[in-house]
Amino acid sequence: MAPTPTLTFVLMDPPYENARTTTALRLLDIAARRGYNLNVFAYEGAVYVPFSKQAPHPNAVHGRDLAQEDHPNPKDWVEAIIAEAKRQGGTVDWVQCGLCVDERGAAESIPGLRRGSPADLVKFAEVSDNTLVIPTK
Repeated sequence: MAPTPTLTFVLMDPPYENARTTTALRLLDIAARRGYNLNVFAYEGAVYVPFSKQAPHPNAVHGRDLAQEDHPNPKDWVEAIIAEAKRQGGTVDWVQCGLCVDERGAAESIPGLRRGSPADLVKFAEVSDNTLVIPTK
C-alpha cells in the first residue's frame, strides 16, 4: 500500500475578500475526504480564516432573516475539514503565523490550530509530497 500523501497549503488572503480563499478551502476539503495528511500555513490576512468570532448574520438589504440568509463562516469550514480528515484517517496541522496574528489582533481562533512562524512553513515543505501557495494578488 502506498504511503498517505502529505500536502502543504500556504494561504495568504483573508476570508470573504475573493474566491482564492474559498478555492483553497475546497481543495483542502477534497484532500481531507481522500484521507491525506494536510499542512496549512496561514500567513498575512489568512490568519482570519479560522477566527473564532465570525458570526452568521441576516441580510436586511435582501429581506432575509438569519435562517434564510444561511451565511457561511470560514471558521466552520476549517472545523469541518479537520473533522473530515480525522474521519478519513488523515491529519491537519494548521499553523497560524504568529507575527501575522499579532499584527492583526487575530489571536482568537478555533481550537485545533497552533501558532508558529515561517520556519514551520519550511518544515512543512520539506516533508510534503507537494506544496501549493495561494498568494495574494
